[in-house]
Amino acid sequence: MTTRSGRTASAHADQRTEPSESGVRKFTIDHDGVRTPVSRGGRGRPLVMCPGLASTQADLRELLGLLRRDHEVVGFDLRGHGKATAGERYSFEGFLSDLNAVMAGVSFAEPPVLVGYSLGADLVVHYASENPGAFSELVLIDGADPVPEPFLGEADLPEFRAMFQDPAIQEAREQTLGTEHQVLLTGADLLDLNIEVDLVRSRILQRYGMIDQPITMIMSTAMAGTDPDERTAWRNRNWQAGIDRLRTEHPDISATWIEADHTLVFTHAPQLADIIRQATADPR
Repeated sequence: MTTRSGRTASAHADQRTEPSESGVRKFTIDHDGVRTPVSRGGRGRPLVMCPGLASTQADLRELLGLLRRDHEVVGFDLRGHGKATAGERYSFEGFLSDLNAVMAGVSFAEPPVLVGYSLGADLVVHYASENPGAFSELVLIDGADPVPEPFLGEADLPEFRAMFQDPAIQEAREQTLGTEHQVLLTGADLLDLNIEVDLVRSRILQRYGMIDQPITMIMSTAMAGTDPDERTAWRNRNWQAGIDRLRTEHPDISATWIEADHTLVFTHAPQLADIIRQATADPR
């Protein structure tokens, strides 16, 4: 059963172990009608990696592998992604319950570092603000940005609706079905979630005030892409303005900008791993 915050009691988490692969243990956690696949491997300080919307553990394989050199890394797939089963609902609270189930269902020798990418960063901030003793620090990759203005206004909806319904995108998604890269969400699901995330980010600044542990931001300079149109340029400026706003209120938060677009976890994995390694070096 899931509470209003999305937390799932660990007593209700049903774990099933699969054979290990290259030193990485794989198992599942059942909760909220969803079977969540989890991987655990590496050594060092524990670290949990929360993926973003339309990204899977398989997509993040290079970054996860690099992080395992210095951390015991726990990865998982959100509902409807990768090897996770479909969910009855695809909402921010539904995805937050996936993260809660992993945190409740996995035991750690010490509070882990929480890393989140894109939507995963927003999930991590919400989890951290509600569970202050359950983690040691946060690393947020191109997400959880308290942007001054929403990305999707009424005038933008036709453009994004057409993008999510693009036959080429639909075909590419269909080609991944049955693989560890699959995303079961429809174009309509993805559009609704982007609209919901805008609302979440309009309120996320207050969440940062509830977190005392260190926070490192790793952000892309071209989150919205590099198309030479004014709307894209505005979205990128809005993205940077959100971090300026955050650091004005919380100057202790570290922010590193990478010359990349929102796919930086795939295109710049070694650079991200180095930044995370330096930020989370064991102080002992």
